[in-house]
Amino acid sequence: MPSLDADLPLTPSRTRALLEQLGHHPRKPLGQNFLIDGNIVRKSLAMAEVEPGDAVVEVGPGLGTLTRALLAAGTEVYAVELDTRLAGHLRDTLGENAAEPVPTFHLREADAVDFPVGDLQPDPARSFKIVANLPYAITSPWLDEVMQGTVLPTKLVLMMQKEAADRLTAPCGHKHYSAITIFLQSAFREFGRHGVSRQCFYPVPGVDSVLLGLERLPEPVHFSSGTRQAIRKIFTQRRKQIGALVRGEAELETWLAEAIEQHGVKPTDRPEVIPLPAWQLMAEKD
Repeated sequence: MPSLDADLPLTPSRTRALLEQLGHHPRKPLGQNFLIDGNIVRKSLAMAEVEPGDAVVEVGPGLGTLTRALLAAGTEVYAVELDTRLAGHLRDTLGENAAEPVPTFHLREADAVDFPVGDLQPDPARSFKIVANLPYAITSPWLDEVMQGTVLPTKLVLMMQKEAADRLTAPCGHKHYSAITIFLQSAFREFGRHGVSRQCFYPVPGVDSVLLGLERLPEPVHFSSGTRQAIRKIFTQRRKQIGALVRGEAELETWLAEAIEQHGVKPTDRPEVIPLPAWQLMAEKD
């Protein structure tokens, strides 16, 4: 197996040189801000508590800095990369085209929203984790796809925009409380958060970032696609009262009656003040 340079993440100068060598310019629409800080790479692995033999999904591996650290830690990496040139670089240096291919590296060249766990075949008998420097534009749709999987990851350690992390972990009553918040908090709990300087990336992004750690709940609640769609629709009119939003929808009216009885919800409540257990009543009928 080739040296994976686990302790030598790409510096700014090495990153620029490699991108120039590849003839690649970071693509802003794809959120291509490359991680160049070794401490953050190590922090990601520590938060995920990766161990030899772990199956780990990585989204947007880019130049392979985090990928190499994961492989050096003895994990089996299932990476999904949309950019054709970067995917080619990974195949040439780690994959089937490399002089010494890494047998535990699996690459799917695709949109992560379409293949949220790459080529991993989820199996209830084998747990998996996700460690990723997420392209910020796909955070919510990608997470939505992950949560609809038949098998959920035991842990996720995700680099994301701070605003996205705040939205995902917002408490009931907060302005960021939303449909994606409900889905996420019904399946995972936050176990850690680490602020990340903008200087840890090349090029420097215009937003603040965090490493967010999520752990699967002992009994995650799963919402069907129909129920998810109904909750999303309700939150598109979040300033309206819930009684008015469900009027004329028989199943939603029944849900509201149960939420009123069991959780003290009022017909005059707006969606953002309805507690998580009340929303989870919908999943019991799926």
